[in-house]
Amino acid sequence: MDIPKNIKEHYEKLKSEIEEHNYRYYVLADPIISDQEYDKLFKEFAELEKKYPELKTSDSPTQRIGGIVVEGFNKVNHSIPMLSLDNTYNEEEILDFHKRVLKNLSLNRVEYLCELKIDGVSVALRYTDGLLTQAITRGDGTIGEDITQNVKTIPSIPLKLRKNISVEVRGEIYMPKKEFVRINSEREEKGLPIFANPRNATAGTLKLLDSKEVAKRKLSSFMYYVIFPQNYNLQTQEEAMNFLKEVGFRINPNYKKVEDIEQVIEFWKEWNRRRKELEYEVDGIVVKVNSFELQRILGETTRSPRWAIAFKFEAEQKETKLKAIKLQVGSTGIITPVAEFVPIQLEGTTVKRASLHNFDYIEERDIREGDYVLIEKAGGIIPQVIGPIKEKRTGEEKIIQPPEKCPVCGGKVGKIKSSEVAIRCLNPSCPEKLLRMLENFVSRNAMNIQGLGPKILKRMVDAGLVKDIADLYYLDEQKIRSLGEGIGDKTVENILTQIEQSKNRELYRLINALGIPNVGLKTAKDLAKHFKNLDNLINAKFDDFVKIEGIGEDIANAILKFFSQEEVKKIVKKLKDAGVNTGKKEEEKSEGPLKGLVICQTGALSKMARQEFAEYVESKGGIFSENVTKKTNILVVGENPGSKLDKAQSYGITIMSEEEFFDEYGES
Repeated sequence: MDIPKNIKEHYEKLKSEIEEHNYRYYVLADPIISDQEYDKLFKEFAELEKKYPELKTSDSPTQRIGGIVVEGFNKVNHSIPMLSLDNTYNEEEILDFHKRVLKNLSLNRVEYLCELKIDGVSVALRYTDGLLTQAITRGDGTIGEDITQNVKTIPSIPLKLRKNISVEVRGEIYMPKKEFVRINSEREEKGLPIFANPRNATAGTLKLLDSKEVAKRKLSSFMYYVIFPQNYNLQTQEEAMNFLKEVGFRINPNYKKVEDIEQVIEFWKEWNRRRKELEYEVDGIVVKVNSFELQRILGETTRSPRWAIAFKFEAEQKETKLKAIKLQVGSTGIITPVAEFVPIQLEGTTVKRASLHNFDYIEERDIREGDYVLIEKAGGIIPQVIGPIKEKRTGEEKIIQPPEKCPVCGGKVGKIKSSEVAIRCLNPSCPEKLLRMLENFVSRNAMNIQGLGPKILKRMVDAGLVKDIADLYYLDEQKIRSLGEGIGDKTVENILTQIEQSKNRELYRLINALGIPNVGLKTAKDLAKHFKNLDNLINAKFDDFVKIEGIGEDIANAILKFFSQEEVKKIVKKLKDAGVNTGKKEEEKSEGPLKGLVICQTGALSKMARQEFAEYVESKGGIFSENVTKKTNILVVGENPGSKLDKAQSYGITIMSEEEFFDEYGES
């Protein structure tokens, strides 16, 4: 098909714009348009490719979505060996390293460049005439594996450089801490093994054969090394970092050139203190001789360079005694063993419990009740039992066996699939499963029914007042008063008012509240936006689901299976009969005092949490943005504002205090 010239030109214009916005967002962290504006551009671009497939090239931004399934990974030789770094954990050894460097160079002083050591997976990227042609894992340092299709899904890695050069660079691919927590939470809900740390999660993700699945995991990257730097007239590592940024790579901004080893130690101490501020894991700093000529003179051993060393942080682990294992039953019936131990202080918080995830995890690590164990925070966030200190065993420790029946209802237990590691309660009427479903249903991201906390919900379940989630809408004053002690007039009135108000919540909240496996808040919003009402969602076919961006076969099958259950059909009917909004009453959000305005927030607000504020802005017709851009109209400033304030001031954006904003635009 002959493509009109104006279409080609418009396509290239859109492509350039999207590449520029990707660069500003993922590399510079300085976007100049809102997410909604970007999505509109991207949609128009994708529609052009759909209509004129001949336009699509290997560096098209749409290639990041993934969808290519490979049978395996080809082996590839590295251009030069990808060496490991020698490690040190103390000041004495870093001083010894410095002395060796000075001695081998016959110098009195040397410049170093200190960089953060990202705890991720090493990668080599090859570009030909500016286009990404190959991405290679470390492998054994001499031969790696070709993971190009997977790497193309990572937004911070350019498919096309900002200069048409041929170059090979190296760096680290990592998983942000929040993404690590999200993925492990999802895996645990599905009964799958969890990842030990973000590095393992990154490595596991890059080994997936379906790049569409890789794209869902939101990996990111930092580049830090240029192969054959002399070809680009680079004399130092500092120059190489600037070069990497100029041609379009994301570099870690927290590096520093220092003049002596004392400054190296100060840098190490500073980031040992500050590493919790970062949204990614670091396990130390990397100290490099800055001059490439001096690096050449120093050379390397068969395993590591003589001109660099990893100055690592000590992982904070604490020893404590595991007192007991408690079994929890989740909303899908998964039985989770939870370790209870003598409280300890770990990275600034008191920790006394940690999930043991599943019984395979316990068996693999030979964890026993009564053991002394080591605890650390996986990803710097979630307390985790690393393993037992076996030399402290007395012989009185108890081996932990999987349960033969549900610890709550006494019902049968088992696995839904042989591939699962999770053991579940198979009793559909288990009260603990119901309690977890109710807690999800009333939660802030679901129907947001305030006043119905875990304790009062448990009393309702125990009393037989609530046998499914829909029964909440059939409670009356008499039933609530029958709970007895502590239930006064105000409590009854508050509960009934909150339940009544929740009938008019948005459709996405109801979808999220139903507890559909694999469907979280974002997917619920996507489903609500696409199907408009619950009936359309219930009657949808497999193909209707997989057409929606971000919904794959697993989610589609989970939704279909969920709504095919007779029990679910009964619950939906009861919800409708009770007058719960299933989409027909969805409010028009495009009108309001904030119509067309882009609002951003920095610092904590006293009236509401960030997510509530975002929903408030949207309810008034505005657009809530996580980032300050030149298109932002108002920045609302709360307590302890961050860097967004400086950026807004530099852009000349209207800045309002929380009080000023709500005085102007109303609180209700």
